Amino acid sequence: MSVQAQIENALGELRRQAGDAAALRAFVEKFGRDWFLLAGVLRRDVPEALLEYVAQTRPWCEDRRLAGVLVGNPRTPSALALRLVSELYWRDLADVATSLHLPAALRVRAEALLVERLGEMRRGDKIALARRASPGTLRALLHERDSEVLDAVLFNPRLQEQALLAGLRAEAACPQLLEAAARSPRWSASYAVAKQLVLQPRTPLGLALGRLSSLVPRDLRQVVAQRRLRPVVRAAAQRLLDR
Repeated sequence: MSVQAQIENALGELRRQAGDAAALRAFVEKFGRDWFLLAGVLRRDVPEALLEYVAQTRPWCEDRRLAGVLVGNPRTPSALALRLVSELYWRDLADVATSLHLPAALRVRAEALLVERLGEMRRGDKIALARRASPGTLRALLHERDSEVLDAVLFNPRLQEQALLAGLRAEAACPQLLEAAARSPRWSASYAVAKQLVLQPRTPLGLALGRLSSLVPRDLRQVVAQRRLRPVVRAAAQRLLDR
């Protein structure tokens, strides 16, 4: 019998039970030996009492993967989910942060925990996270200095243009971010990004000069007026205006 069929059979048995504490205990004792079966059941529309029982009973309450399943179920009481969320692995936190079916407070908390843990994460995990992260986590990842992490951030469809522009505009914007934005298949054609790359004093000279010709006269005049930019960039902008 497939796992899916076993899950359906378990759910059928759960619906036939009275739902008191003894019945829940017997149900979990019977089906809790198979992790995948129990996790499949807990992802479904099951009684809150079952979710609470698993969250409070050993050995299941000590399983961080099951905690992720419980937090990801919209039927889990908010207070319980908020208590469990700090125990989750980063992948489960990323899923919670991007799930629109879950309460906003829970998603915000998951996102905050991810941002807190970025300094401890391995490079490969950061790259994987960047591909699936929520907007708030992506804003934090824009401060990374690893080119592959930044490429993954810029490829993520949840990254908003205003967030990227804010990262490019920052005084401490790193060269890796500026270069990643310039080569990004998604963002390299953006006029707003091209303009910000020219206006950012930290942009490598070749990248800044290469985007000058795409700017309209109003923005070229802004470049000329920016005394914090390199004289050669301002002079090139003036030559384009004179033409």
